[in-house]
Amino acid sequence: MEKLTVIGSGVMGRGIAYVGALGGYRVALNDISSENLDKAKLYIETEMTKSAERGYLKHEQAAAALQNIEYTTDLEAAAGDADVVIEAVFELMELKVEVFKQLDKICPSHTLLSTNTSTMSPTEIAAQTSRPEKCIAMHFFNPVHKMKLIEIIRGLETSDETIAKAKEVGAKLGKETVEVNEFPGFVTSRMNCLIGNEAMYLLMEGVASAEDIDKAMKLGLNHPMGPLELADLVGLDTRLRNMEYLYKTLGEKYRPCPLLIKYVKAGRLGRKSGQGFYKY
Repeated sequence: MEKLTVIGSGVMGRGIAYVGALGGYRVALNDISSENLDKAKLYIETEMTKSAERGYLKHEQAAAALQNIEYTTDLEAAAGDADVVIEAVFELMELKVEVFKQLDKICPSHTLLSTNTSTMSPTEIAAQTSRPEKCIAMHFFNPVHKMKLIEIIRGLETSDETIAKAKEVGAKLGKETVEVNEFPGFVTSRMNCLIGNEAMYLLMEGVASAEDIDKAMKLGLNHPMGPLELADLVGLDTRLRNMEYLYKTLGEKYRPCPLLIKYVKAGRLGRKSGQGFYKY
């Protein structure tokens, strides 16, 4: 497996492209927006340069990785010769299905098709293709270049060979993997969404300030980030979509906190908008 194609150049897509290039893949980063691709390219070049200046990477390693990435709005050019495709578009089932239908037509028969999703069904997405046995979910974590884990989620038809290839990709990207049988929310998202939602209720009910809720979780339970800080990092609109999906599929305990809904309606989306539970 030599060529990795990433669909979607947002926070997750650009992060996956970054680690893919460092892992030695030829990477094609695809997006329908050339403006988004320009932003992703600037981010990747800036982060790669900083890492080299700080001694995390050798300068020649960073330079080689940057040469390994191409940026294109042409999906067929990006994926027509791919060995692995990782879709990283918005968490909307209709959008992911449409992307997979296109990839199924474009990609060679051997290509592994993966969705980077934190909650959604790889079985449902794979069913829209002619190769469900070669489809899988690979759930990366933000920021991709720092977080060590990939959840590998097996759909109903996913083959053992595809699981093995996904684990091989994870190892090449320098990640640890866990294998999960498909169920809404997998492992980490179910736990994380519950913790974050409860933290939002604590804030809404006036139990403690955002700062003290996060401080309690970090110092009392040894979490590296507080749940409200993390929600701001992920994006409150993204968190709300995840909660709505889990509420629909798993029931009442995942009903989104009204404060989360209010913040999203107000445009307080977290770091990307400049304000969420904190100001940036």
